[in-house]
Amino acid sequence: MKKILGIILNVLLTSQLWAQVPVFTSGQEGHKSFRIPAIISLPSGELLAFAEGRVNGSGDFGDINIVLKRSKDQGKTWGNIEVAINYDSLQAGNPAPVVDLTDPKYPQGRIFLFYNTGNNHEGEIRKGHGIREVWFVTSIDAGHTWSKPQNITTQVHRPNQPKINPAYQFKEDWRSYANTPGHATQFLKGKYKGRIYVAANHSQGEPQAHFVDYFAHGFYSDDHGKTFHLSETINIAGGNEATAAPLSGNKLMFNARNQKGDIRQRIVAISNDGGQHWHDTYFDPNLPDPVCQGSILSFTEGKKTILAFCNAADTKNRDNLTLRISYDEGKTWVKSWVIDKAEAGHTRDNAAYSDIVQIGKDQIGILYEKDNYKQIIFHTVSWK
Repeated sequence: MKKILGIILNVLLTSQLWAQVPVFTSGQEGHKSFRIPAIISLPSGELLAFAEGRVNGSGDFGDINIVLKRSKDQGKTWGNIEVAINYDSLQAGNPAPVVDLTDPKYPQGRIFLFYNTGNNHEGEIRKGHGIREVWFVTSIDAGHTWSKPQNITTQVHRPNQPKINPAYQFKEDWRSYANTPGHATQFLKGKYKGRIYVAANHSQGEPQAHFVDYFAHGFYSDDHGKTFHLSETINIAGGNEATAAPLSGNKLMFNARNQKGDIRQRIVAISNDGGQHWHDTYFDPNLPDPVCQGSILSFTEGKKTILAFCNAADTKNRDNLTLRISYDEGKTWVKSWVIDKAEAGHTRDNAAYSDIVQIGKDQIGILYEKDNYKQIIFHTVSWK
């Protein structure tokens, strides 16, 4: 009897822990589709979940807003939808939020929300027909109101578009451009304390077969958003949607998808100088990937840096969403949990893009696309 009661209790606890809470549902709240989740935790403990709110359909281009919802109970319930960015009838996307916790002018923290705008489809922009720009807004009231948008394209992008803007003439001829997707990050200690860092990618020159015109890079600010600087480009053709996290010793890990798809593993780059240059790059066989987005997060426990990583850990389908933990800064991943896996024969885009956030000391929240992009849902996992 005790054994049966124990099994029942364990099932109840597990179901509570893994409860899936819908945050954004396609076809509701004025948007036909919601995609590209990102999430942050504020100093108060409030969670902000961001997404692209696609007004008329599920395509990557068109009338797309950046929307958010907030939770004050660690993700159990979520408030009403709010529109953070509305770029009229054009696209605003790739939200990359981060909280600046080191600016003495804002002791309660200031939210930075980086995003991209575009005036044409990605395929056309790769041909040089149109431009993707880079912007950010800030908030000092938990995202209820936002500052005037600031365009930082000339600082962090290298488009050759003098017909659009004389300032957009660069020899590099970058074309397609995208932040992350997912949260941006900040160094909270060490030589680069205060550095805000955004992982990104671009295409360079004319479109090439197998997406070898794509490369990953980052950009950063050391003065709380007054100026921005580009990192060195990661020298692996096909580097695409990316995420980054600080490591110990002023290092940074950059983690990107391989758009070429020839090697179904995550691209990893390690920087010894806070993400300015890359000192080691490799494919990680421990992180399988079907050519999809992933999310990485670092936090400290005592003196140790803990890494968490989440992606669709499958080489064929966007499925088998898996959260992993590393205690040695990504050399090995000793713990893992399957967050969502479809039944046999129903794996098509079951669980795709995701973002992760630390909740308290013991939990990680996962915000992810579910069931062929019909919903973006949230739940928590105790990682210890």
